[in-house]
Amino acid sequence: MNKGTVTALTLGLLIVLLFVVSLFYGTVHFTPAEVWQALLGHDTTSTAAFIVRESRFPQAVTALLCGAALAVSGLLLQTVFTNPLADPSILGINAGASLGVAIVILLLGGSLTAGAFSLGGFLLIILAACIGAGLIIVMLLFFSTFVRSSLMLLIIGIMISYVTSSLISLLNYVSTAEGVHSYIIWGLGNFSGVSLSHLLPFSLVILSGLVAAIALIKPLNAMLLGDNYATNLGINTRLTRTLLLLVTGVLTAITTAYCGPIAFIGLAVPHMARLLLGTANHRQLLPVTLLCGSALALLCNILCSLPGDQGLIPLNIITPFFGVPVILYVLIRKRRTGAL
Repeated sequence: MNKGTVTALTLGLLIVLLFVVSLFYGTVHFTPAEVWQALLGHDTTSTAAFIVRESRFPQAVTALLCGAALAVSGLLLQTVFTNPLADPSILGINAGASLGVAIVILLLGGSLTAGAFSLGGFLLIILAACIGAGLIIVMLLFFSTFVRSSLMLLIIGIMISYVTSSLISLLNYVSTAEGVHSYIIWGLGNFSGVSLSHLLPFSLVILSGLVAAIALIKPLNAMLLGDNYATNLGINTRLTRTLLLLVTGVLTAITTAYCGPIAFIGLAVPHMARLLLGTANHRQLLPVTLLCGSALALLCNILCSLPGDQGLIPLNIITPFFGVPVILYVLIRKRRTGAL
């Protein structure tokens, strides 16, 4: 077996282990027997059955899928823009979702009423985040139709992000203290936003995006050597870039809508995979990045439960402890090799 296969198998076993730990460990303590009874369906009425099936299992699946989605999105963007610091937030998609949530929480007070129609709570937040992220995706796709340069498109995305961040700051400024607090809590991220009833559609969207990313491995490898080389190989670079933006946008939008703007997984995990493999070949790199993202997200999900019955640690407090050292190491390494 080659290095990529060994690495993938090792990560797969690690994911299984972390997934099992996520089911058995949480803020409420249960014996292993109680957890097994709940998982096997032998116990349907106890507190353990409700928490394990309705909370821990969806949360573990969400972490697994979100980690994979964000990591793959980061890899796609770093390849398209040939920028080691590109991640799902750089194009403003996270900011668009955040703006949608900010409008709901800070401007509308968490509910929307129009005549006899009324919508509020978590469902409205998800809808607002999806609409906000979707609008940014549409804008980026519009600009990508006549902007040939990936660098220019990157700059446009950053500018869009600045504008949306300014609007969010304005809403924070005019909002109440309770609204600002609620918005900050959402922005810290968590994997508990997907209920058991939403898990199937959420999973189908994520898995569809990941399959689409895998289908684009060949043009991704061609684009590593530049647009001109890819064009000479018969790759339609503009179409490929549009498809990559669409895949990245959908993956980022759905994860941000349900889990908040999660930091560093999309930025750092592709570099972790490169360090593990020592190759830029996406046939090996993309699957390992996917698995590595899932493993890291599951680990972060477990660490968020460390306080036990004292509550959960917000996700974005945990992720920088893994992401920052990796990025600093990559930057120092590139500096020594003259790449920066």
